[in-house]
Amino acid sequence: MSTRYLMIQAIGILGTILFFLSFQCKSNKNLFRVQFLSYLFYTTHLLLLGATTGGISYILNTVRSFCLGSKNDFLKGKTMCSILCILQLMTLVLTWDRWWSILPVAANIASTIGGYSYNARKIRIVGMFINSPLWIIYDVLVGSWAGILDEVASEASMIISIVRYGWKNLDKIES
Repeated sequence: MSTRYLMIQAIGILGTILFFLSFQCKSNKNLFRVQFLSYLFYTTHLLLLGATTGGISYILNTVRSFCLGSKNDFLKGKTMCSILCILQLMTLVLTWDRWWSILPVAANIASTIGGYSYNARKIRIVGMFINSPLWIIYDVLVGSWAGILDEVASEASMIISIVRYGWKNLDKIES
């Protein structure tokens, strides 16, 4: 393994650490802000690995987190949710690189819809049962150790947050 490859993985690991910490934020606004930083690291990581669909999808995740963490009603609204989902589909078409290109796009559309529900429980359900499983498969296929670690850590972090805050307490809509 080259030093370059290990550095690319290290960039992804920084994203993993931030993403893990994001689910420890009780406020959805703070969760989205920490995820914004995490996505910047992942975008760089995936693009350097040559995983273009995943990298561009993470750019859209970065935009999504910025929108969800903003105070602007348009950016936090259903129209922006639709725009982001359409952009994910355009990413799929423009960066198609075999069947696994579908995985990050499907994961991110589900996470976008979950995020725009502003319901902490739904955000975690989508993360645990749709987003993380699809990304793990994609990460294995593109060689992203950091991505695999991220999804495993994310699953653990979501479970910790459920235990910490209580499942019932996470069923509040907070924008």
